[in-house]
This record gives sequence, structure tokens and C-alpha cells, in this order.
Amino acid sequence: MNHLARCAAGLLLSTVLLPLSAFAADAQPTHEFRLDNGLKVIVREDHRAPVVVSQVWYKVGSSYETPGKTGLSHALEHMMFKGSNKVGPGEASLILRDLGAQENAFTSDDYTAYYQVLARDRLGVAFELEADRMASLRLPPEEFKREIEVIKEERRLRTDDQPMSKAYEIFSAMAYPSSGYHTPTIGWMVDLERMNVAELRAWYEEWYAPNNATLVVVGDVTPDEVKALAQRYFGPVPKRDIPIAKVPLELATPGERLLKINVQTQLPSLMMAFNVPSIATAKDPLSANALRLIAALLDGGYSARMSSQLERKEELVSGASSNYNAFTRGDSLFLITAMPNSQKKVTLAQTEAGVWRLLDDLKKTPPSAEELERVRAQVIANLVYERDSITYQATSIGQLETVGLSWKLMDSELADLQKVTPADIQQAARTYFTRDRLSVAHVLPEEKTHE
Repeated sequence: MNHLARCAAGLLLSTVLLPLSAFAADAQPTHEFRLDNGLKVIVREDHRAPVVVSQVWYKVGSSYETPGKTGLSHALEHMMFKGSNKVGPGEASLILRDLGAQENAFTSDDYTAYYQVLARDRLGVAFELEADRMASLRLPPEEFKREIEVIKEERRLRTDDQPMSKAYEIFSAMAYPSSGYHTPTIGWMVDLERMNVAELRAWYEEWYAPNNATLVVVGDVTPDEVKALAQRYFGPVPKRDIPIAKVPLELATPGERLLKINVQTQLPSLMMAFNVPSIATAKDPLSANALRLIAALLDGGYSARMSSQLERKEELVSGASSNYNAFTRGDSLFLITAMPNSQKKVTLAQTEAGVWRLLDDLKKTPPSAEELERVRAQVIANLVYERDSITYQATSIGQLETVGLSWKLMDSELADLQKVTPADIQQAARTYFTRDRLSVAHVLPEEKTHE
């Protein structure tokens, strides 16, 4: 949790059991409509400054890819800046830079998105450039030849030469035995080596269509002016048939899996992950929100259970964390990482046993109402302060829509978290923290060899 969120949580806790109305702002005016070509447009008004965020989200990411053709979504993201009918390679970025705009793009398992932050009266420029590359991307072979080398170097720097990133990539492939989430977003190096422009062209033509995209605009705008601009620039882009994308569901109980990974690290570490549903795949979304609060209960600052129990009281770990992404298109993971206390010569087995004790405690005894309210206040404070950013608002809307949920969940999210009871926490722990859902990795220093 960042410093701002910790301060906010402290302020919230100064009054016990604050009602939701004390920290939940009124929902901002939000409007949605769809163009004739299928493009969904969502406009959220925020008139505090004459600035606007424009984002285009495509429903395609690494979980859509197949073995032997990994990394296509990320590579295509790079190539989207290499020219279209109206502009040459890099020219769109120069136009936006001269307007004082910020722009970038990102790819994940479930989506690829492109965004601009700019003055409200320049929104039409962003629309024109995005619509142009949606309709007429060029993909010059000479640009691809250079860019694929950039991508391979990016993989080396971020994964292959980063021991813990490399370990997590291998671990993740094991933790997702049946779904597309076992594919790294950047792709496997062997597939980058053999990727070609024809594959990228086919990927673009399959997925980059207005009826497979969502346009999100947040800022100092009205729905009428956004609709007029969207009709003008995106309206002429023809819709196309889109392949059926199956939700990446995981085996409910894949069985316990153990992996030992040797990497260039000085100290051992532990990774544990449980196969769990997301809000999109859970039979009852309440259980997913319970998992969100469990993640904060275990790893929500100085008073969280892993910090207070495993680190300070038992001195088993020098650091530990938990993470759960509830907003995925398919089934998710509840991840726990920990580093044994090397000064106390704690083993990985002892560390793992300590983590299990915390999880078993949640199964046996629900948290107190006071502890749950403290944790809930931290989570909500973080959400409230993040939403002060129009970019965060737009990203939340785009992510929800692209993984198959509704942007309206953003406005009901705080109330949904308030519904979680101590009994719900206990039930989620009993349901999901089982060994038949568990993947474990012991990350070890490379064994030294002697001549």
C-alpha cells in the first residue's frame, strides 16, 4: 500500500465503523452508447479541469493466443505505432507530443489498450488517429524487423535477466494448467524468434474491429460532443466477424503441484498460489470480494497478519506479500510470496508451514468485526484516492468492460465490499485454501559448480 493510502486509512480509522457515505463520493455522470458498427462508447464526466483521457480497449490479449504463436498481442501493440493510411511510422506520436498530450499503450492477458491524455479541445485529434490505425494499419516489414528485436530485448531485460521474474513466469505456467493464462504476455522467446508480419496481419484482422472494442472517455466533456466526434471518426470503420473467444476457465481442483526453480539469486524464496475464481467467473461475487479482503488482511500494512505474526512475532520471514486480481476474464490466482528469515536460518518448509497456520486460522476462526473493518477501510481508502485520477477512472471502466463485466460495478464496488462479513471471510478460506488447488514453488539459488 502506498503512503497516501496508508495516511487515508489512518484518517478513516480515527472514527470506528464509519458508514459508507462517509467516504464514498456520489457516482459521477456516466453515459454509454453504441455506434452502428458495434463500437461501444462510455463517457464519464469529470469537470474539475479542462483535460480528458481517451482510451480504446480491444478484447484480445495473451490468453487468446495459442501454443507456437505467443506474444502476438504484445507485438501488435508495438506495431500499432508504425504507421497507417494518414501517418507514417512514429508520426502520430509526434503529433500528440506537439499538442502536449501523453500517450501510451499496454497489453495484458485479457486486453490491449491505447490511451491519450490531452486538452479537452484536442480530443478529436486522438479520435482521428485511433480510428485511422483501427481501420488501416500498415505493418511495414522493415519496421517489424527492427521492432521484434526491441521486443526480444525487452523480454531479456524484464524477464530472462531478472531472476524472480523468470521464476514467476515458470511458476505461473504451472499454476494455470488448463487456461491461457499460463502464456506470458510478452510471449516465449522461441515464438518471438519465429514470428512474422503475416501472423501479425492475421491477428490484427481477426481482433482489431470496432465491434470488438470499447472507447472510454473520462474528463471535461459532455456525452453529446463525444458522440458526435465518435460518429465522425470511428463511425466509418466497418465491423467484421470476430472469432468466438472462450473464457479461460481453470480446473477446479488441479491437485497440489510442487516446483523447484534454481535462479541467480542470493536467497531462497517461496511462492504459493491457489486456483480461485474471479468476480467474472465466481458463482457468487461475494466470495471474490471476500478474497480481496483476505489479501489485505494478510498483507495490508504493519498490522496485517503476515507482517505482525510471521515477520515480527515468529521471525519466520524477512518479508511476505499476498495478491489477488479479482478483475480477470477467467479464473484467477490467490498468490502468496515469502522470503525465509536467513538470519534465523529458517527453511522454506518452515516458512510454508507458517503460511499454512495463518490460512488455517482463518478457516477455524473468522476475523473479528473490528479487524475486518480496519482492513475494509484500508481497501476502500485506497480505491477512493486512486479514483481521484481521471486516468484511473478510465482504466477501471475499460478493464471491467473488456473482461465481461459492466462499468457500473465501479460505482457499486464500495457497497459490495461492505457486504462481506467475517463469516464470508471464513467460508472463502475454507473453500479456496485447499491443497488440491495449490501450486508451490521453492525458488533457490543456483547450485555452484566446481572444476
